Amino acid sequence: MAVFLWLQEIIQNLNFTPHLNQTVEMGRAFEFRKARKMKRWSAMSKAFTRIGKDIVIAVKEGGPDPDSNSKLRAVIQNAKAVNMPKANVERAIKKASDKDTKNYETVLFEGYAPHGIAVLVETSTDNNNRTVANVRSYFTKYDGSLGTSGSVEFMFEHKCHFRIPAEGKDLEELELELIDYGAEELFLDEKDEDDDNSVDGIMIYAEFQNYGAMQNGLEELGLEILSSGFEYIPTVQKELTPEQQEDVDKLLEKLEEDEDVNNVYTTIKDADD
Repeated sequence: MAVFLWLQEIIQNLNFTPHLNQTVEMGRAFEFRKARKMKRWSAMSKAFTRIGKDIVIAVKEGGPDPDSNSKLRAVIQNAKAVNMPKANVERAIKKASDKDTKNYETVLFEGYAPHGIAVLVETSTDNNNRTVANVRSYFTKYDGSLGTSGSVEFMFEHKCHFRIPAEGKDLEELELELIDYGAEELFLDEKDEDDDNSVDGIMIYAEFQNYGAMQNGLEELGLEILSSGFEYIPTVQKELTPEQQEDVDKLLEKLEEDEDVNNVYTTIKDADD
């Protein structure tokens, strides 16, 4: 409970196509990101809460020094990307270093929403029993069904992504530099017009297991990492009617409101695809 109150106190980011440039048709990661960006930006408080949890996990795993802890270094970059105050980050690192601060466990839930939509729910929790009970109750209340491990994850590809500044960079040249580190898809990602600190970026996607290699590669090349993370990208999608979408949204919105939930991924086909 103390950790939860502390987190509230510091409240809240494929196929490989060679010779890719901004005029070439983009791949699955691009379309997926575009749809999510337009539909479901988490509230700032939610973003800060997640960063707080990620700091705890990173510090417990590798210590409080970002110079020697690449995971913490990445979390600090993500904190900057969502405009989390530096003082909050420093306070979070100090709190996470306390041996009495509980760690968080990452748990993935799988299930189905109404109308056959597969759902992955990514959580970070310090009380797994609470999280299981809550997630199960949401699926039950909104006519979904919580499945077992592996029941829907096979419908998604697990990817890592990095965002770097676009200014002065050529996509084709950058692609050639990064392919050996595991880069699969690169594309331009325009700045957020609602954020005065945002800049045009380049998104780089790779396999989940290549995160460390990509991070090392970008740092070795002297490229600034604005943010990074992981995503589940659906390999199969289903289009819904507006009425069906309303049914599914009731479940998704309830899941996304839960403090333990980091991300929710589905097989819904975007209407503009």
